[in-house]
Amino acid sequence: MNEEPRNWDKELGDIDKAIARQPVPAPAPPPGVTKPATQPPRRFVALTWFWTALALVLAVALPLWPNDKSCGLRLVFYIGAAGIALLMGVLGALSSWSYRRGLAHLLSLLVIVWAGIMAAREILPRSGYARQELQWGCPQEPPAAVPAPAPTEN
Repeated sequence: MNEEPRNWDKELGDIDKAIARQPVPAPAPPPGVTKPATQPPRRFVALTWFWTALALVLAVALPLWPNDKSCGLRLVFYIGAAGIALLMGVLGALSSWSYRRGLAHLLSLLVIVWAGIMAAREILPRSGYARQELQWGCPQEPPAAVPAPAPTEN
């Protein structure tokens, strides 16, 4: 092994020159200081308020449901409407959280709670959780009695 000894001074001088050619990084801000946030595009803010307003309208409409919701298909439609209100509330909450809209977020969370309560009022008595038990399906009415033919006089 015939290696020449390394010239450390020359190699370290080359490293120093390479470091000197690098751009100087910007100083980091002091702890606790954040850069001003850029505003999100207007269409995303409008979409946030759309989800929130739609959820709010649906949640307000739930107690004003015009049809009987005691059983059957009408009950399924009511629970579906409550589920849609809940879904719109979740979309509004996620969107308002990501675009930092506090009032929209609060309203969306209230809609989620309200729609959940309205759905639970119908689901829990039918699942055996409440004292009063209700049925999912409508009770069958007995078939109408067919009147006996009247005797004819000949």
